[in-house]
Order: sequence, then C-alpha cells, then structure tokens
Amino acid sequence: MMASIVVMLWLFLLTRLALHDGGEQVWRVVPGLIAAAAFTWFYQRSAAAVLRSHYARRDVTIAAALAVVAAALGGGDPMSWGFSLAAWLSVAALGVRARTAMVMAAGTMVTGLLLGFGNFLVDPDMLLVRDVTPGSAALYLIGVYGLFCVAFPWTNRVWMWIWQLAVQAEEGKQAHTRLALAEERLRFSRDLHDLVGHQLSAIAVKTELAVRLADADTGAAKAEMAEVNALTRKALKELRQAVRGYRELDLGAELNSVKGVLEAAGVRCETRLPHRELPEGVAAVFAYVVREAVTNVLKHSTATSCDILIRFTDEEAELRVRNDGVGGRSGDELGSGLSGLAERVAAVGGTLSAGPAGDGQFLLRAVVSLPIAG
Repeated sequence: MMASIVVMLWLFLLTRLALHDGGEQVWRVVPGLIAAAAFTWFYQRSAAAVLRSHYARRDVTIAAALAVVAAALGGGDPMSWGFSLAAWLSVAALGVRARTAMVMAAGTMVTGLLLGFGNFLVDPDMLLVRDVTPGSAALYLIGVYGLFCVAFPWTNRVWMWIWQLAVQAEEGKQAHTRLALAEERLRFSRDLHDLVGHQLSAIAVKTELAVRLADADTGAAKAEMAEVNALTRKALKELRQAVRGYRELDLGAELNSVKGVLEAAGVRCETRLPHRELPEGVAAVFAYVVREAVTNVLKHSTATSCDILIRFTDEEAELRVRNDGVGGRSGDELGSGLSGLAERVAAVGGTLSAGPAGDGQFLLRAVVSLPIAG
C-alpha cells in the first residue's frame, strides 16, 4: 500500500507535465522534480523504518519539508504536485498515536489548502480545474485534500496492523516448528538412551567385577571380560543402527510425529490408514518411507498440504505420500535418501517411485507384494 502511494505521486506528476497545455515554468519544474525525487528517497526510508517497528523522525521531518517544497513549486494541486503532502501523511501517521495522526492530518490539510489556494490566486492555471471562481477552487481543494487526509492515514494504519499480524503469525509458526523439531530430537535422544543405556550400564558393572577378580580368580575375570566384549560389540552395533536410521521404527509413532512436524510448519496433513494392522515386515519399511518423504516435503518443496495414504490387500500393500509443492523437481533431485529407501523397499520385494503427478502435485509411492518372501 505504501509503495503504491509513491507510484501514484509520480503518475500524477508525469501526467501533469505531459498534459499541461500552457507549458510549465522551468524554474518551478526542475527544482520541483528534484524535491520530489529526494522526497521519494526519504519516504522509502521512513516506510522501511516503520516496517522494522522504528519511527525515523529525522527522515520523516526531511520528507515533510521536501513535500512542502514540491507542492509549493508545482502549484499545490492535490491531484498533482500537492499529492506529495498526502503521500507524506500516509507514512508519517504510522507508528504514532491516533491523536498525533489526527494533528498531522489537520496540518497537512491546512498546508495543502494554503499552497493550493495561494497559487490559484497568483496563477489560476496552476490547478487542474479551469475557469472556476475562488469559491469553487476552495471547495475543490477542501474536498480532495480532505478525502486524502481522512483516508490515507487510517487506511495505511489498518494495512500496517494486518502486516504486523502476518509477521506475528509467521513468527508463531516458526516457533511452533522449532518446538516440534525439538520434541522430535528429544524423542530420538530418549530412544537412543533406551537402546544402549542398558548395555553400557552392564559393561560398567562387569568391568568393575573383572578388576576385582583379576587377582583372585583369573578364569572368572576372563569370562567377565569376554561378556564385556560381547556387550560392547552389541552396543556398538545398535548405536550404529540408530545413528544411521536403521533401527526398526514404529509406523504409528512415526505417522503421529511427522504429522505434528508438518502442521507445525504450516503444512496441512491428512492421513488415511487401514483399520487393521499391516502385515509383519511392511510397517517398519513404510515407517522409513514416511519419514524420508516428509523430510523431503519440508526441505525441497513449498507445499501447503500433504496427504498420506496406506492400504493393503491380500496381494499388495501400498503407501502414497502426495504434496502440492512439487516446485518443478523430479524424484532424482530430492536427495540421496530416496535411493536408500528404494533399496530398503526392494529388500522386501517392493518398488518405490517418486515424481511429479500433475497439477503441481508430487507423489511418492511404495508398493510391496504380499506375502513377503522369506
């Protein structure tokens, strides 16, 4: 809205210069254009400061002086050079109290009337309206300046309020996303602790026992150390599996987790699931597919919705993850994670495909033949 007002100012100025049949006095036009250009610069600085929740008093003051100069040199017509006064008011009234905005509007109104009517008395051709009496000229100035001074400050204040609401909503969404991700990391750390914590505790106990038995019973100490070795290998294997993401996942927990993360990121998520449990061996594979698919939605798309469908018959089980943020990418461009998923699905006799499905949709589909061989 603020940008459109300064665009209107220059449209009015250029139209005035192009259509004024009496010609313009150079001593007025050139300084006026310079003042209008400088006003535009300070107007934009003032608007940018307001959007950062900062009121740039110095820039607003300089812009006011430049607006008065431009309006005075151009004749003060509100639909021409005088529009610079209304443009200034539109940004100066932001970030101040309502009473201050009303005082600014009244001051702008009076300034515009004095400049416009004063120039009319000196040269009636300075106004766009022609062959009018002083009374008619005054009514014209009061009507147009009055409309601008009433409409612009409050319209921009409403737009500013809407913009601030949008910023706060975006900040809230980002905070919600960070919270959801933090909860997911907490869940993973808890699972990791449960996975290897028992083995590490047992290793510590058996190592201490082996130290005490080292002198009294060498054979028993060796047996304890052998168990420590076995526990260490088991813990290391499970730790590697967890870090690499190869620990078996729970499909239900994974669906709840990814739905929370998606909705926290502003992506509507709908799940359509079967009413009975998936066959053994399929649920874990589909859990990995869901995790990777949703990761790609968050990292590589601009999706606003994501639908997850799982169904199965006696012959096959199928998973579909569809989102509306394809962004022109093909399945090969979405990361190396999909190739690993394809191998995992192939290990249970299934196939994985991913790619645009038309109408801005992206579809990832995994199909596993039933029953699983072996």
